Amino acid sequence: MSISSPSSPAIHVQVLVTFLLFSTIAASFTKGEEPPKPTPWPEQFHSLLVMNYSGEVQLIDLWYDWPNGRNFNIIQHQLGKLSYDLEWNNGTSFFYTLDSNRECSSAQLEVGILRPNWLDGATYVGQRQVDGFLCYVWEKAEFITYYEDVVTRRPVHWVFYTGRAAHVMTFEVGAALEDAKWQVPWYCFEKTTPVIRDDVGRTIMHRGLVDTGTSVFVV
Repeated sequence: MSISSPSSPAIHVQVLVTFLLFSTIAASFTKGEEPPKPTPWPEQFHSLLVMNYSGEVQLIDLWYDWPNGRNFNIIQHQLGKLSYDLEWNNGTSFFYTLDSNRECSSAQLEVGILRPNWLDGATYVGQRQVDGFLCYVWEKAEFITYYEDVVTRRPVHWVFYTGRAAHVMTFEVGAALEDAKWQVPWYCFEKTTPVIRDDVGRTIMHRGLVDTGTSVFVV
């Protein structure tokens, strides 16, 4: 049955382009080429993430600054409080609020923030559509599934073993937060509650991704 609507030529062109894209990708692997490897994170970037876990939604303002050995997650809970997760490459982390409650806890670990090449060794599991993007997909350490746009090679999505999912809304390579914003409030240097393990009791090995409020990556 023919389609007589005015938009038919555009639809046919879109289908043809999609077919050629898939054919090109499939052909490259039939020639025996190695599967794609995840793109290392840039040494500095700013990203806005929407986090969803069983309907609990958060907006994460993420600043990654490898040259200065620091990582910052500013976490807006939906219709709730604003909290801060500041991590340093010397193993120090602070989790705090800037409201009148003056909440603060800390952690001192033997390892620092995620390296730019933290996805090295991840297992390639193929291509999938997510959030409207065709993505390469990798899994690492049975902890995280990571999605990267086939065309731009930017991160699009990742899912933790707990089911918490991150949707990447913006990704600004080279963006840096001014130094004054990295200062921890004075009350964090009073008595705080140490945090040394994740939500299932496993030792924290690497940090820098947000999951269940612990901001950890376990290897």
